Amino acid sequence: MDDGAYGRSVTSFVPGFLTMASLIVAIGAQNAYVLRTGLARHHVALVVTVCALSDAVLVLAGVLGVGGLVTAHPGLLTVVRWVGAAYLIGFGVLSLRNARHPKALGASDAVPSRNGVLATVLALTWLNPHVYLDTVLLVGSLANQHGREGRWWFAGGAAAASLAWFTALGYGARLLAPLFARPATWRVLDVAIALVMFTIAATLLLS
Repeated sequence: MDDGAYGRSVTSFVPGFLTMASLIVAIGAQNAYVLRTGLARHHVALVVTVCALSDAVLVLAGVLGVGGLVTAHPGLLTVVRWVGAAYLIGFGVLSLRNARHPKALGASDAVPSRNGVLATVLALTWLNPHVYLDTVLLVGSLANQHGREGRWWFAGGAAAASLAWFTALGYGARLLAPLFARPATWRVLDVAIALVMFTIAATLLLS
């Protein structure tokens, strides 16, 4: 790769990385679930992989112009919005139930099934209409401003940011293990997760 091509790739990759990072770092339903999964150390690799791959697929869809389909059919987002809100409310209720009987990290408890974890992370990722607005429309449109070749570098940067974030969140959560050795800390986390779920559900229903 010559210096000119290298410079063009950097000027597209870095903005893509920073744009995606600014969108996914904010706390949300998906991040809360990844954090809790990382703390419990149950199927962390599966959750991180699904989140990162989902973002990569959504970014790719945006680069390829699928955002136009989303814009042309707002009814699709409405369906996703209502279904997603219902799911978030249910997940929030489950978190409150867990908060009533918290257990310390490492305490004996039923390990969630792989299929159950997969279904949950897919729902929290794909039943959020904001993911289509942010990742497909916004990131996709920004990527296409970098030209025919530059858009792929931008998309690569966005996908790399997603992979880095979810890997750090999922596997870095274990650094908080000493804090979560106390059941009371789990109670606080579950209540916080429930509030996040209810808040996001409310924004979906009221938007």
